[in-house]
Amino acid sequence: MIHPDNPEMKALITLLEDPDEEVFSHVSRHILQQGASAVPALEKLWEVTTDEQLQERLERLIQFIQTSFVEKSLETWVATGGDNLLEGAFHVAKLQYPEITYAELYRILDDIRQDIWLELNPHLTALEKVRIINHFLYDIYKFSPNTLNFYAPQNSLINQVLESRKGNPISLGIIYICVAQMLEIPIYGVNLPRNFVLAYRDELASPNTILFYINPYNRGIVLGRREIDLFLQQQAIEPQPSYYEPCTNIDILQRLLLSIIQSFEKLGYAEKIKAFQRLFHIVRGESNPDLPIR
Repeated sequence: MIHPDNPEMKALITLLEDPDEEVFSHVSRHILQQGASAVPALEKLWEVTTDEQLQERLERLIQFIQTSFVEKSLETWVATGGDNLLEGAFHVAKLQYPEITYAELYRILDDIRQDIWLELNPHLTALEKVRIINHFLYDIYKFSPNTLNFYAPQNSLINQVLESRKGNPISLGIIYICVAQMLEIPIYGVNLPRNFVLAYRDELASPNTILFYINPYNRGIVLGRREIDLFLQQQAIEPQPSYYEPCTNIDILQRLLLSIIQSFEKLGYAEKIKAFQRLFHIVRGESNPDLPIR
């Protein structure tokens, strides 16, 4: 970490006060090379300076560094297969809340896992295990749908959902999946249009055999294939095999990001829309040009 009193950093920060945009651009490139380690020094200097122009430039640099860090982290997550769903959701939330840590999110979920684990035993059926998970998530920890403010961005940001215990189908589904997989229970997301459900896979049979489905947005109610058929029929959606089978964590993160983008579109926050669209393109494996500093 670069200390604010580091002579090189102090010299660079001093040059940020120069009104010449070319000087600012040149100095910025040197600071950006330091990456996330430069942020604490920039934040400390932002707190003590009274120069409004310098504050603005520091804010732009800090935001650029933090955004770039999130994008690179998410690129790595995708490139390595996206196996850790919590990590993917963490990277997405970190764009909006740079101060959050993976460790604090994991700790909250691990506390839930521990409580559920104490009630499990090897003789329970799949349905009995789900009933125990549901009891803790919805009765003890009080996770519930945010029906009063369904399109609020915080419903899709995992740190906010863990704090408020309110979310939307995709975020509540992510929490359910993470807890289940921490317990080594084979529950996965299903990329069902206009909804998001979970599938309990029978690991003793074919890998593609699904015992039943779970609706995380409706207190973990158990569904059969017939209910999925009926839902698609009601929505006038042509059934596809992928609507019944587990999807990848990368698919889930795409759904999460689309939900966030939709929320900011309703609020009219153009910069937020653009920032999360960039993450969406990264998760889809599409090209992602360098962010401009303007």
